[in-house]
Amino acid sequence: MALLITDDCINCAVCEPECPNEAIYEGEEIYEIDVNLCTECVGHYDEPQCVMICPVDCIPKDPNHEESADELMQKYKKLTGKTS
Repeated sequence: MALLITDDCINCAVCEPECPNEAIYEGEEIYEIDVNLCTECVGHYDEPQCVMICPVDCIPKDPNHEESADELMQKYKKLTGKTS
């Protein structure tokens, strides 16, 4: 599953630099997450860094983009070019 930034976002920008996949970007009204780049930090960290740093707790899992841990790992490998 990718993550989603909700309307509760206060545009503090602390999440954007924490994303190892550069999946977070400034949208028209709030920060947004590119589901094609989000791996929930699988392969990089044990927990999603944006969720850990968010001061308003507005980054839940996106129910419209469900992915298993294996799928997230495959996405991580594809994005990073790692094969093992």
